[in-house]
Amino acid sequence: MKKTTTRIMTALMAMGFLGPLQAADLSQEWPTNGHDQGDMRYSPLTQITPATVGQLQQAWVFHMRPAYLDNPAANRAPAGRGGRGGRGPVAPGERGYYLSSEMTPIVAHGLMFLATPYRRVTAVDATTGQQVWAYDTPNNEGVAGRGVEYWPGGTASGKGDRVIVATTSGKLIELDAATGEPVKSFGVAGILETKTSDVMNGLPNSAYGYSSPPLVVNNVIVTGSRVQELPQLGAAGDIRGWDVRSGKLLWTFHSVPRPGETGHETWGGDSWKQRSGVNVWTILTADPKRDIVYAPFGAPSFDRWGGDRPGDNLFSDAIVAIKASTGKYLWHFQATHHDIWDVDMPVATLVDVKKDGKSIPGIAVMSKTTILFLLDRVTGKPIFDVREVPVPTATDIPDEKPSPTQPMSVTPPLAKLDWDPSDVASVTPEHRAYCEKFIADNKGVASKPFTPLRLDSAPVSFPGSLGGADWGGGSFDPKNGIFVINTNNLAHFSQQEKKPDGSYGMLHSYQYFWNPQTRMPCQNPPWGQLTGVDVNTGQIKWQVPLGISDNLPAGQQNTGRVNLGNPMLTAGGLVFIGATDDRRFRAFDTKTGKELWTQEIPGTASTGPVSYRGRDGRQYVAVVATGGNNAGAPILSDQVIAYALPKK
Repeated sequence: MKKTTTRIMTALMAMGFLGPLQAADLSQEWPTNGHDQGDMRYSPLTQITPATVGQLQQAWVFHMRPAYLDNPAANRAPAGRGGRGGRGPVAPGERGYYLSSEMTPIVAHGLMFLATPYRRVTAVDATTGQQVWAYDTPNNEGVAGRGVEYWPGGTASGKGDRVIVATTSGKLIELDAATGEPVKSFGVAGILETKTSDVMNGLPNSAYGYSSPPLVVNNVIVTGSRVQELPQLGAAGDIRGWDVRSGKLLWTFHSVPRPGETGHETWGGDSWKQRSGVNVWTILTADPKRDIVYAPFGAPSFDRWGGDRPGDNLFSDAIVAIKASTGKYLWHFQATHHDIWDVDMPVATLVDVKKDGKSIPGIAVMSKTTILFLLDRVTGKPIFDVREVPVPTATDIPDEKPSPTQPMSVTPPLAKLDWDPSDVASVTPEHRAYCEKFIADNKGVASKPFTPLRLDSAPVSFPGSLGGADWGGGSFDPKNGIFVINTNNLAHFSQQEKKPDGSYGMLHSYQYFWNPQTRMPCQNPPWGQLTGVDVNTGQIKWQVPLGISDNLPAGQQNTGRVNLGNPMLTAGGLVFIGATDDRRFRAFDTKTGKELWTQEIPGTASTGPVSYRGRDGRQYVAVVATGGNNAGAPILSDQVIAYALPKK
């Protein structure tokens, strides 16, 4: 294997595909999921501007799907650099299919690292798109679908750099960034089992793994997790810190506070014991200079009924500041008390706010409701007023005790929060008729924000579990003080019923408030939006529909579309975003929200684009395109696509 990969790399260098790893300004590449550890998703590059973006051309395409999947007789070689995983013959179900991806690529020292959906991590030359190495995980380990993490190793040359891979079954793997070989000094031969007895809560068969990459903060690998939503008891959603060199566990922060810890009193009785959920399944954020990691926690299990967990249930739906070196609790802010709507907290981005003549280090946080909270990231105090506002509490579910108030910011919400029958979609007579019947058949009723669920009817709850805002989060332009985020206006029905064990759960399978064949929501547009917020005032600077409905008549298509992913900003004054299910990749003017460039792509880009400087000096913009379209078409793409201005 070593000889084979060495020959490949030597040949690539000879052809000019791969230059030697040299000292680089990593800020001009994309070395972590959000570009920087504050998850600002902002590139300092300025070559592509509003005046030149229309000249962008496709520079290269890389197909992630391994060729061996098309050969039913192929036996895969041992896992490792350039290997094929040691999994035996290809299963028939793997042939002829593409898998979707939510991955944001990372780029460091000229290499782009990809967490592909084919149980493979691949490095390609970021200037040419040529594969340099590939690592197939052993034992069918799925790779966390939103990407990998990079550690610079403490040298300017790139020697000793590592790629850190989290798997869906709870392992961390460290690879040499230059070669793809496992780092033998980490864990056991490069692989660390993180399903410890403590985090498994005494329930060793519970679900535990990773859907998002870890974050390295000052040589500490910080991990969130993906755990179950049902049943209520299972693995803990704790945040943990690991030594980046050895994999040694350094600290654990309990997401459900134990006796004597801050917040324990918010769990009535023994409801904290073996409780699952309250996990960071999205992207962690950090301020490494202050040695702080910010953990945006999700809802408790079960996330639609809280009768067995009275109280506010910290640290669910909260942003918690933790000392990255020790795991010490610093402060928290809870956006939703006693969550029974699955609104989580998927958004956390560092920002800087200029207010009252002062510059305030801030953090923008948001649940799926898109109520935006701007907080001082040192103290946790709101920069703009937050008030506890009375909300509906009436429910016919016994023992459910909804919180009588919820936090509301004086800054405006960025998406729809309520619904009444006058808002039935009227884009076409056929769609209106479908929606009216759909609402009647499902006992849909009007709702205000935080309306509790019921047994006798189904509140049309905005947002649905897709958000509002979701895991993609937002981006921040520090030069202009603009926070940009994409949102959905998509509700769901959720009527409850009593289960045989005495708990309560959903009567039917989860139903979005739309026609699933056309993917058109049942309220009037816009259905998807892109918003720019001036963080210095907290007010919306601009808001535009994001995406078009190709299946509507001309003149009615500018509806906005259901979207999942995130924007990326550049110092050149541009917002790049895929996300929409109309299979487009777009660029907008950061200051005005004007759409400047649109490119049809072969699959929905349910991910985040990146921008970096290539070895040829050009600024590249790359995006992963794998999803179907707004008519529910199957996945037909496995591509990473890079764009650049024409060579001079």
